Amino acid sequence: MSAPTPSTVPAAPAGSATVDPFIWSDDAPGLIAFLVDVFGAAEVPEARTADTDGLVLHSELQIGDSSVTIADRKPGWPYTPAFVRVYVDDPAAVLERAVAGGARTVTEPTEFWGDVLARFADPFGHLWWVYKHNPSAITWDGAESDWSESDDAAEVEQSWESAATPELAYIHSSLMDAMSSLRDPRTR
Repeated sequence: MSAPTPSTVPAAPAGSATVDPFIWSDDAPGLIAFLVDVFGAAEVPEARTADTDGLVLHSELQIGDSSVTIADRKPGWPYTPAFVRVYVDDPAAVLERAVAGGARTVTEPTEFWGDVLARFADPFGHLWWVYKHNPSAITWDGAESDWSESDDAAEVEQSWESAATPELAYIHSSLMDAMSSLRDPRTR
């Protein structure tokens, strides 16, 4: 079986992209309201379905050209934090709204391969990467790197060290700090 080529995109329902996240969270209605405030998401009202226990079984939000499905985490289900990347026009403004809604800044807006990257941990235990894309930025396909040509871990490590700028070091360390601080909201 061959992999699809970039020019072939599988059919998806209107409002959905090829890949759309599904997030289980404590307080799904709270997370939905948070994402409406932070990203200007639009809830699809007819999609929200309550389970027999009153918890949200299914809901859908539109953020840009993508759909995000959100449901309540059931008692006894494991904590499964979401890690979501969202492209926006103004990462600083999005970060400001997120913090006003109870999020914690993980990474201040920082130059990242020609784009701008910011991150926040939402009050529901999920981590968000917020990007502003610069169409003229170097892409991974156009990056001048021979990392993929080596199976030697020492060479790859040396490549990282030689490419590390203060910005990249900050982006990396802020992620390491955020990951080590993620906790199940039920046990805080």
